[in-house]
Formats: sequence, structure tokens, C-alpha cells
Amino acid sequence: MSVVEQQKTPQQSKKRRRRSNLLTIGKTPSRSQFLSISIGVFALLIFVWWLATSMGAIKPIFLPGIERVWQRMVALAADGTLQSDIESSLYRIIIAFAISSVMAIVIGVLAGCYGLAKAIVEPLVDFVRYMPVVAFVPLTILWTGTDDFQKFLVIWIGTFFQQVLMMIDAVKRVPPDFIGLGRTLGMSDRKILLRIVIPSALPAIWDALRISIGWAWTWLVLAELVASTSGLGYRIVVSQRYFQTDTIIGYILLLGLLGLITDQIMRALERVLFRYNRRRS
Repeated sequence: MSVVEQQKTPQQSKKRRRRSNLLTIGKTPSRSQFLSISIGVFALLIFVWWLATSMGAIKPIFLPGIERVWQRMVALAADGTLQSDIESSLYRIIIAFAISSVMAIVIGVLAGCYGLAKAIVEPLVDFVRYMPVVAFVPLTILWTGTDDFQKFLVIWIGTFFQQVLMMIDAVKRVPPDFIGLGRTLGMSDRKILLRIVIPSALPAIWDALRISIGWAWTWLVLAELVASTSGLGYRIVVSQRYFQTDTIIGYILLLGLLGLITDQIMRALERVLFRYNRRRS
């Protein structure tokens, strides 16, 4: 083997390793690779949508073109309808999700730490969480009417019981050695809870919140679809009555965009708040 071949061989093998990284179990793409692939996927879907509608493969009543959807959203933004709907939905989801999360964290942490609390909470939560949230919607209207409190209640029912179990699981993941160390140092149960258990479980708790906020968006739209006079879900129902498919598609895409933005914000905050929790993202 020549000197030139000997010099090229390590470089070639290194290139081969780089190419195989994304197809190897446990290997993660770099930030630039991740962004490129993600943008490429969205661009491909948009292109397929444009191609299908521009060629007339799908009738506009079923799937309007990108230009038509964009023009409709611009018109709704110009007359203030879009901003009003976004504000109404954001207000409802922020309030309801905050209430549900605070309650779930408190109850879940206590149930994860104390056997008595777990015996009280876990069977009840397991029982209720299998009940369909849709079935509660007409009941919430009978109980509270159709104001914002009804929306809060639907979101709470849909997220709280799932969140509690996730919080219990987050507390269970705290290594027993950490608690044993606290007892060795003579710390009381209260100090162990506040200084060891909660700080150790916080990254997992935050992750559970990031996941469950997606459910909150789903139940918010459900509540607005059934009984509401404003919001993103309400606008979808109104558009359905008049066969305004462009508005329906536009609002569905907007919901996806808002969810994606929410998720990315929580991911960014996780990297800032829990730098000590180094893990594969």
C-alpha cells in the first residue's frame, strides 16, 4: 500500500463512519443535520400538497391549494379575527394547564413519596383516566354552562389524571441511594423531600409537562368545537357549516404551529433550567 493510500484510508473510514452515524442505533444527528432533515421533511410535505392541488388531483372543496389557504389566513388576520381566536385559545390553555399542572405536581410528588398517599391516589386516578373525556363534555356544559370555566374543566379532566401518574413515575425514578444519603446525614423527611427528591425529579417532571401540554391543546379544541363563541376550535366549526375548507386547513396548521412553538420553548427552557441533567435529547 502506497503512502498516499495510507493517508487516504483513515479519512475514508472516517467519512464512512459519519455517513453511517444516522443509521446506527444510539447515534444522534448534529444540530445542523437535525435542522436540515426537519426542514426537508416539511418542505417535502408542502411540495406534495402543492403538486396534488395544482395538478387538480384533489378538488379544492376537499383540499384547497396553499395559495388559497394563505390568502384566507391573511384576510382573517387583517380583520382581527385570527388574533382574537388565538388570544382566546391561549388564555384558556394557559390558565387550565397551569391549574392542572400545579395540582398534579403536588399530588403526584406526595403519592410518589408516601405510601399512604399513593394508596389513596393511584387507584382512583387509574380508574378515572380510562373514562373518555368526550363523554364529560355534555356534563360539563350542564354543570358550568358554556363559559370559559367549562373549557378549563374539560382541559383539566383530560390532562390532570394522566399528569398525576407521570409525576408519580418521575418521583419513583429518583435513585434510592440519594434518599439513603439524606437519612445518613440525619435529614428529616421534609428536608429530604425539598432538597433531594424534588430537585432530582424536576427534569422528569418538566419532561412530563412538555408531553402533557400536547394533550391540553387537543382537549381545548374539543371544548371549543362543542360549545364556544370564540377560539380556534370555534372557528373550525363555523367554517365547517359554510364549507370553508381553506379556513379549516389553515386553523389546523396554525394549531400544529402553536403546538410546535410551545414544545420548542419548553425544550429550550429545559436546557437552561436543568443544565446539570445531561442526557441524550
